[in-house]
Amino acid sequence: MAGRGVSPDPERLIEERELMVRQQILERGISDPWLLDAFMEVPRHLFVPGDFISQAYDDQPLHIGHGQTISQPYMVALMTDALQLEGGERVLDIGTGSGYHAAILAALAAQVHTVERVEELAAEARARLLKLGCDNVVFHVGDGTKGWADAAPYDGITVAAAAPAVPEDLKAQLAPGGRLVMPIGSPHEQMLIYVERTADGFEQHEICCCMFVKLIGEDGYKS
Repeated sequence: MAGRGVSPDPERLIEERELMVRQQILERGISDPWLLDAFMEVPRHLFVPGDFISQAYDDQPLHIGHGQTISQPYMVALMTDALQLEGGERVLDIGTGSGYHAAILAALAAQVHTVERVEELAAEARARLLKLGCDNVVFHVGDGTKGWADAAPYDGITVAAAAPAVPEDLKAQLAPGGRLVMPIGSPHEQMLIYVERTADGFEQHEICCCMFVKLIGEDGYKS
């Protein structure tokens, strides 16, 4: 994959994106063609700081400032795949960050609400997605652990930061049959899980070990 010395010319970036989709996502077992198309359509290099453009399609998270990161491409794909989206859903994205995951979700769902606690990141992400023509994403600034009740219920919820447990407000905002995907655990040891809302309550399933930044908020980490 690209390193710091590779010139970020347009053709090379397209090649890097194709390699990312094939090697990091498809060859790791995620084969939904609709999802793969979304990762090909969204130019990840536009979501990273300029100094990291040559690493935009590498198999790793990258820093975006304010102590936040853009997640590893495979992890974004894994979380998105776990939602099992079909196209007509309303999705809640907690932790807007650069806006990359919101852009992927916007290609796969009818509407995306995304919540970011850092106002500057939210503003930058909004401008970025508007420039890309993503007109089905609604941006909010607030405490992600509380979700966004005004637009609930959601058919899918993704959380790109780890909390000790799934916040109850997020579970309450999940529609019947909907899925919530997030990492839970300590700052140093986490498990990616999904929670499905059934007729009998909530069922929680483990996906894999992972490592995310902390989910800061009333029902997450305090700092």
